[in-house]
Amino acid sequence: MNHGLVVFEDTDTHRNLLREAGEYATATDAGLLLLAFLDEESYEADLETLESVGRVENVSYGSDAILEAAVDDIRDVAEDVLDGLDAEFDIAVTVADEDERAKRVINAGDEYDCDHAFIVGRSRSPTGKAIFGDFAQRVILNFDGYVTTATN
Repeated sequence: MNHGLVVFEDTDTHRNLLREAGEYATATDAGLLLLAFLDEESYEADLETLESVGRVENVSYGSDAILEAAVDDIRDVAEDVLDGLDAEFDIAVTVADEDERAKRVINAGDEYDCDHAFIVGRSRSPTGKAIFGDFAQRVILNFDGYVTTATN
């Protein structure tokens, strides 16, 4: 592995997968890209709140403030999860709805030259385990490299 892409949310399953990716990256001297998604509705609501606060304080807060806060939060979690490992990582945060997320993972993998993706799919019944779900299935079928999946 030269560069791994870890789709990250702050859940126990994602933390465990990040740790696994970090161990793999350390062993192979690879870098990691942590890709996180902000939900469009939450992002818009946060943006409205910042604009309201800005009007009261007579200060201008841009949309970058939301993304920067998300990057800072992810960095704190990642440093904790990867503590003791020699894994270097970058963080990318993007706003996307559920339908766009797989495409964003594929594009980020191409843009950052990632050859391994680490994703979390949904847990399924024994009958449904063959079907990973739209997001995981699209990433597995379209990512140009290896894909490691964990279930939530």
